[in-house]
Amino acid sequence: MAPDECDQPQHWYSTNLVGVPAPVLASAAYNAHPVPLRIAGARETHGGLFALLGRCGELSEAREVFVHYLAIVFGLQRPDADDHSLSAAERQRWRRSWRALLQGWGMDANGPAGAVLKGWVESRFGLVPRFHGAPLRRFPSPAWVGYLEQKVASRYHGNAIFQQLDLLYEFCQWSLQRYRPGVSHLPLWRGTNRCDEQIVAGRLADRRCTLALNNLVSFSLSADEAGCFGDRVFVAEVPLTKLLVYPGLLPGQVLQGEQEVLALGGDYDVVLCDV
Repeated sequence: MAPDECDQPQHWYSTNLVGVPAPVLASAAYNAHPVPLRIAGARETHGGLFALLGRCGELSEAREVFVHYLAIVFGLQRPDADDHSLSAAERQRWRRSWRALLQGWGMDANGPAGAVLKGWVESRFGLVPRFHGAPLRRFPSPAWVGYLEQKVASRYHGNAIFQQLDLLYEFCQWSLQRYRPGVSHLPLWRGTNRCDEQIVAGRLADRRCTLALNNLVSFSLSADEAGCFGDRVFVAEVPLTKLLVYPGLLPGQVLQGEQEVLALGGDYDVVLCDV
């Protein structure tokens, strides 16, 4: 890596599994003109799941099929505090499940669960994180070491967790294609206190600019919801191909916010809002 790129994560792209070069995927141009993304081998390896999904009528039926399938394939039996019949290994499998990971993200996106999720995005889409508890700039640095340690820690990283997340992404994309045909973008809002350091083009004073977002970010479905998370609120047209989780996709509450959407990051053209 060239010395002048040591503190520029936007240039640290790796190979990915979706067939679109990472620099393109991270660009505002991709967001304006998205193409479908498929994680290589995910649907082919679990063809039975998508055959079952194809027989479902409503999303409520499909999500129950998805959850049941992953519970069987990955041994995800939620332990009851009063049930001592489960072995330690069975309890560990639950802790290393897609649901526990999303719940961990909802509690703290800069904790171990967030590191594993950001590491999955890095592995599958080639997008390098820009922030994890602190800006991830020059490498090596204490911030980078902390992120890398959490990314591979055994607390969440096990039980083929990346494969579970592959199926979560593919199920999300399947559901959008099935139940929202013809829709390419969703207006989403985000509250932040870090706008100034995220600008890559334009000015905040003009109320339109391009922001460099982390490789995985939370959005809200409304400006009011987003205003709870930062002093500045902006809206972006997010391509559906970048969504990982949206409200109603999964049964039960998996994220802290009922209106929270989890999406891939990169450079986004945004409009600042008055809240």
